[in-house]
Amino acid sequence: MLKVGYIGLGLMGRSIARNILKAGFPLFVHNRSHAAVDELVAEGATAASTPAVVAAQVDVVFTNLPDTPDVEQVVLGEQGILEGAHHGLIYVDNSTIKPASSRIIAQKLVERNMFALDAPVSGGDIGARNGTLTVMVGGDASALEKVMPVLQAMGKTVTHVGDAGAGQVAKAANQIMVAAQMVAMGELLVFAKKAGVDPRKVVDAIKGGAAQCWTLDVKPPRLFDGNRNPGFKAHMQLKDLNIILDTAKEYDIPISSTIENTKLFQQMIDSGMGELDNSAVVGVIEKLAGVDII
Repeated sequence: MLKVGYIGLGLMGRSIARNILKAGFPLFVHNRSHAAVDELVAEGATAASTPAVVAAQVDVVFTNLPDTPDVEQVVLGEQGILEGAHHGLIYVDNSTIKPASSRIIAQKLVERNMFALDAPVSGGDIGARNGTLTVMVGGDASALEKVMPVLQAMGKTVTHVGDAGAGQVAKAANQIMVAAQMVAMGELLVFAKKAGVDPRKVVDAIKGGAAQCWTLDVKPPRLFDGNRNPGFKAHMQLKDLNIILDTAKEYDIPISSTIENTKLFQQMIDSGMGELDNSAVVGVIEKLAGVDII
């Protein structure tokens, strides 16, 4: 059975690592804060002092980190994965980072006779806890085949999108749609409320028709209950949108609606709401309209 390492035990990483452990894989974990490490060690994982130590002991090592510079540091920096890596090691990144950086990291590992898969995930904290994430993968097909049993412990859908960086392109595309849905939902709720109609009844009326989507199925009940706690934090949504803007600029891609949605999420963060759920972007729209949905 593959020995697995997991680095980055945040909101989603901890749940993913736990599901890998539950699936029976020997698991080595590392995180900047020790509380999550201690929690998983109590459940059977082994703690490692640095990313290099993790890489030296496993067949496949995962990262799940906040942003591109964090991944680059953990993989390529001092006491990073590359320092402890060995021939044939498979590196899998569950983070959402710039596609160009994924390609650079993959090339550096290939030059050292290793493999790299960019495998960002979608499904939020709930999907991470339940092992029902969607995993989109870029990189070598043979490496993906070897780690597929581990990926299946975390997700219900694993799709090989293409070569290195393709998984990150798919995740960026996913986040274009997610941001659009969150903003559209916020607008329709505020629209209904300010026009004098109960937004709950509007949602009931439209969610079975052409407007049906995961966002409209899942988020309104939480918002109507006053619950804006994160499944996916707004500041991470903004980070992903900035990755999209950078990539669009690199390839000269027109993304006018995404630019406008990014402005709303920037206003959200500037208003101190960055730790709330990305659906709480409705708060910006409420403020602009001068009305609350509840």
